[in-house]
Amino acid sequence: MSHRAGPHFLQIPGPSNVPGRILRAIERPTIDHRGPTFQALAKEVLAKIRPIFKTTEPVIIFPSSGTGAWEAALVNTLSPGDRVLMYETGQFSTLWEELARRIGLVPEVIAGDWQGGARAEVIEERLSQDTGHEIKAVCVVHNETSTGATSNVRAVRGAIDSAKHPALFLVDTISGLGSIDYRHDEWGVDVTISGSQKGLMLPPGISFNAVSKKAVEASKIGKSARSYWDWSGQLANNPTGNFPYTPATNLLYGLVEACDMLMDEGLDNVFSRHERHAEATRRAVRAWGLKTQCQESSEHSPVLTGVVMPDGHDADALRAAILEHYDMSLGAGLGKVKGRMFRIGHLGDFNDLLLMGTLSGVEMGLAVAGVPHAKGGARAAMDYLTGNA
Repeated sequence: MSHRAGPHFLQIPGPSNVPGRILRAIERPTIDHRGPTFQALAKEVLAKIRPIFKTTEPVIIFPSSGTGAWEAALVNTLSPGDRVLMYETGQFSTLWEELARRIGLVPEVIAGDWQGGARAEVIEERLSQDTGHEIKAVCVVHNETSTGATSNVRAVRGAIDSAKHPALFLVDTISGLGSIDYRHDEWGVDVTISGSQKGLMLPPGISFNAVSKKAVEASKIGKSARSYWDWSGQLANNPTGNFPYTPATNLLYGLVEACDMLMDEGLDNVFSRHERHAEATRRAVRAWGLKTQCQESSEHSPVLTGVVMPDGHDADALRAAILEHYDMSLGAGLGKVKGRMFRIGHLGDFNDLLLMGTLSGVEMGLAVAGVPHAKGGARAAMDYLTGNA
């Protein structure tokens, strides 16, 4: 068919659906990024993004994907040959480790089972052994999008402090920001990394480094090669509403709207809404007789739910059937869990009816693909939602 009636259901864990209010902001005419109109926009957006990170320190905005923000965080604060401690929580922590290795750092990886978040006590034990302070940074993914597990960032900060270790603390919250409570200043994070296309409800194209004073000082002595990613040009230009190179001007209009939408709803209400939808989704999964990829109940992600397939059944075949029959996209399993699980995104500009449409589509897809399951998952979610309105 050349046309399919109704909207496509994009239920991957990012990019998330872009609400009309943001789309209308983005479609404004392009402006001169060296003129006074843009300077006013830049000052506004740089002020409004800070409360989303819960910081009073600078937030640097790059025209890039989240991968660029990873690289920016590393090359500004570290030097070639520096050792960094990284915790393997899933595919995205693995990709960050690969990037670190490529730019000349020496990652030391604490292996994980992809079923939970970073273990603060294990990080503390390793840092306590590092009496020579050879480890220069600890890198943790806050919300591991490949598995549906959320790490306790506050606890990791406590582990670093308990070990009395001077390492910088770098956190990727690309899929967590705007969906899960996150506190850059209070939790003592030195560089927080994020992107536009998840909880901020924008298209891909801009990324962020929220930076502490300690991180800025480290950037002055770090010896990694950098040009595009150099913080110094941003930090020098941003106070006057300027960027050292062409910014993503129209996406910044959208970012203003995204910040306003989050603050209008109230961040605590946003976080509660995500928690509620995640719990409803997990109840559906249990009713189907399936398991979630994250096995730690306290670490289930509010952003997405990873669902493990029964033995002998392929998750990608199920996803293909759901796309063909019901025009809905679900997230694929990545890396070690490719083909073994699929991911249901429930983030961004999302409500009860969208969730029920999503879960109904999954349940119909399980049936049409011949995947063994019990009926009633969507009903279990509906009962929870109506009982917790």
